[in-house]
Parts: sequence; structure tokens; C-alpha cells
Amino acid sequence: MTDTQQLNTDAVAKWLEANMDGFQGPITAEKFNVGQSNPTFRLDTPTGPYVLRRKPPGQLLKSAHAVDREFRVQSALADTDVPVAKMHVLCEDPDVIGSDFYVMEAVAGRNIDDPRIPEVSNKERAAIYAEMCRVLAAIHEVDIEAVGLSDYGPPGNYFERQIGRWTKQYRASETECIADMDALIDWLPANIPDDDQRRLVHGDYRIDNMLFETDGPRCAAVLDWELSTIGHPYADLASLLMQWQMPPGAEGRGLAGVDRASLGIPTDEEFVAMYCKARGLTGIPGMNFYIAFAFFRMGAIVQGVLKRGLDGNASNPERAKQMGASVPRFAEAGLKAAKTV
Repeated sequence: MTDTQQLNTDAVAKWLEANMDGFQGPITAEKFNVGQSNPTFRLDTPTGPYVLRRKPPGQLLKSAHAVDREFRVQSALADTDVPVAKMHVLCEDPDVIGSDFYVMEAVAGRNIDDPRIPEVSNKERAAIYAEMCRVLAAIHEVDIEAVGLSDYGPPGNYFERQIGRWTKQYRASETECIADMDALIDWLPANIPDDDQRRLVHGDYRIDNMLFETDGPRCAAVLDWELSTIGHPYADLASLLMQWQMPPGAEGRGLAGVDRASLGIPTDEEFVAMYCKARGLTGIPGMNFYIAFAFFRMGAIVQGVLKRGLDGNASNPERAKQMGASVPRFAEAGLKAAKTV
């Protein structure tokens, strides 16, 4: 099995010199220690820095880790109001390093992994949250026909499709019986709202999947588009609200129990109102369905991470096993949201 922590820099350099205009080796590579899905490396070269994202090696769940989709969607967004890194080249020949990969611009900026953002003033913190809202609305307002993404997701009801997909992937990676996940798998398909929409969705929108300018609140790039598709925009919004319900700190990276008003951070209701204003909406009924779905989907994702950790092909196997302990908590929170719909 190819080591997810290492990169064959000689093979990458040889391929890039033949396929990427202006590229020159040699390469030194450093793996980013964040993220549990597609291993990501910073490449330093004589022609400047780049970032490489690769599909993990080994036996993978069908449709997971689609680096070609990441490359496609970010390429399509290059001239829109959605800030993304510049895409350089996609390699779909697994013989080069053992799996597909792509190379993109190394965007200068700061990554914020704590939504409390302790190192800034209340004014800047509020501005960062306003920017998060602006960018989320911009993603959902992309003209998918104009940018060539109308076929980026299959037709049909998004939630019906997603519940089916994540149920299947959860069952494929299941390591123990979790009664609350089973209950959500029964409840969600029976309670899908009639309001179906077809918009671009990011799939994992949160503050630590964004880069911000070093000297201000402006977003320099939205990262980690692996779960993006054409679907229902409220799934993105609910995923963000779900994250904030988690405990603060390195594990939960949430805002549970935090006095948001004292920090200039909007409440869930205030953020939803900001989002609605940005998109010209009068409101969002039945928000707890979307939040219940968000918890269920995250539980299924983390279960997949756990299974890859146990199988030895996760980006960070030990971290994957630690994360797996949270699946019952996601299921419990999802079921709680479901009972308030």
C-alpha cells in the first residue's frame, strides 16, 4: 500500500515538467496535518509554491475522494464572486504516484480553525462572520448553467439522493450498531420537505475550510470542495449551524456555551437572517430538518474516516480512530433536532 504520509516528489516533478506550463523541479513536499480525506501537500519549487491534493491509495468507497470533481468545480468558479485557488493541472493517471491528484495555486492567507477567533477584535470578528455569510450566499447564487456546472449533480430530490448515499456509505463502513443512526436513517426519508432546489453547494462549508486575507476579513479562497455538488443550499447553511453546536476547542471546533454577543459573533438566528437578506429570501421554514440531516451526514462521514483508520489508509490513521468516537454524539444530536421539527 502507498503511504498516505509520503509523496514521490521525483515522479510528481517529472510529470509536472511534462504537463504543466512553466513548471520546473525539483520539489520538496510537506504534508498538511489538517483534514482526514484527501492528503494535501505543499510543494516548494524553483518556480514557486504550489499545493497538491491526491486521492488516498487503497480500496475506497465508490464516489468518495473525487479529486477530479474538486478540480472541475474550482476551475468553473474562477471568474465568479466565489473566491477559489487557481487550478493548474489534473493528473488522472494512477501510475504516476499511485492515485489521481491535482496541483493548484498556493493561496497566501490565514487559516482560522477556532470559530471563536480569539486573536482579533470584536469588530473584525463580526466582519469575518459577515464575510462567511457573503461567500456562502455567493456560492448559492452561482449561475450553474453559465459556468458549465448544470450536470455537476444528478437530477432528482437532493435530500432523497443524499440520504440514500450516506446511508449506503455508512452501512459500508459500519463497525458497531448505533441505534440513533438507525433511527435517523428511518426518520429522514419520511420527512423530506417539499421545497427542492438545484444550486451549487459546497458540502463542507465552515470557517476552517476558508483562507482569509492576512490583514483583513476578506476571504482569499474557499477550500476542500470534495463534497460539492448540485443540490439544496440549506444543507450548507445547516452544516454550518451544526458545527457551531459542537463544543469549543480543538476537538469540537464549535460554539456551544460561548457568549457570542460578548464576542461580536451572530446567533444562529441572526446568521440565518443575514443569509436570507443576502439572497433575498423572506425566511427558511423547517430549519431543524436540515440540521438533523447535517448531523446524520457528518456521522456517516466520520464513520467512514474511522473505517479508513482501522483499515490503515486514512490520511492520519490515529486521528481517524479518535474522531470515530464522536459518531454516536452526532447521531444523538441529529435525532434531537429531528424531534423538534
